Amino acid sequence: MIYYYIIYLIPVVLSWSYVNKGNNIPNRASLPWLVIGFLFALVIGFRHEVGGDWSTYIQHFNSMVYYQFQEILQHSDPGYYIINWYFSNWGLDIYYVNFICGVIFMVGLIIFARRQPNPWLAISVAVPYLIVVIAMGYTRQAVSIGFVFWGLAALEKNKFKQFLVLLALAATFHKSAVIMIGLGVFLQGKGKLTRLFAVGIVGFGLWSSFLAQYQDQLWKNYVEVQMQSQGAMIRVAMNLVPSIIFILYHKAWKLKYNDYTFWYMIAIGSIASVFFVTFASTATDRVALYFTPIQVVVYSRLPYLLQNKISIKTTTALILLYYLLVMYVWLNYASHAHNWLPYQSSLFENIL
Repeated sequence: MIYYYIIYLIPVVLSWSYVNKGNNIPNRASLPWLVIGFLFALVIGFRHEVGGDWSTYIQHFNSMVYYQFQEILQHSDPGYYIINWYFSNWGLDIYYVNFICGVIFMVGLIIFARRQPNPWLAISVAVPYLIVVIAMGYTRQAVSIGFVFWGLAALEKNKFKQFLVLLALAATFHKSAVIMIGLGVFLQGKGKLTRLFAVGIVGFGLWSSFLAQYQDQLWKNYVEVQMQSQGAMIRVAMNLVPSIIFILYHKAWKLKYNDYTFWYMIAIGSIASVFFVTFASTATDRVALYFTPIQVVVYSRLPYLLQNKISIKTTTALILLYYLLVMYVWLNYASHAHNWLPYQSSLFENIL
């Protein structure tokens, strides 16, 4: 358990140093980000028997030797299976698959975090749930979320085409990412009709490629049978809190940032999830994972939204303590936390 607290402590220290030095630590310096990103990718990638779906991913990986490459392309999430197929046929093991997936996730998260006022606070917020639970437990969707983070950063820079490409890549790792395509319409600025048309074309293409043939099965599993996810309400509630904060301080947000409309839609989706989770918990839980960036963006900006009322240091400290509590509660009381404990690594098994 101590190893999870250590990886949380690293960005916490950097975040606090960032605040103490008046936000003067160079945000654009690449070396610290490369080091931290690589370290976290190693922790994610070379974990051993960590995560609730570990055995399932092992089975997928071992089955790759029986497929031809053309058959891999017919899988519902071809991006993930292509990586598995290559590493399996090269005689390597699943740790390298997980490492590449960890790299993609961290690249997306870091690119997004570096656009926030306190980028290290953004990483700190991501550790307890996005990195420990998602990236170390749900590999395919973690990669998809990594591309979504990357796409959101592109959207903030008005790079709409890049956003579409990154979301298309996200869908090749987990088809549920298709739902995020529509958010591109809410980019600030001119050309909404053009964006709407592009989103419609790309969205339809992705739906036809990745979801159309599975829509009956998905509807049956997630709606008619009503698959249930333990802890779904808690995970949805984690998005609800920053969404409410966003709504409460929307005026200050509008004055400081030019992406209000986009995050407003995410906030509304997060609030609506609380109502849907009661009768379709698994489906809502899957969708709500793509709303988790609102935690990162709201909490990393909150100290600067409230700085006229509360000092930046005080708000930052409260956020860091809150996510320390989140990690503590999850590791000690979550029903599936035993699948993450103890942390083991194929790189350092003699030490750990």
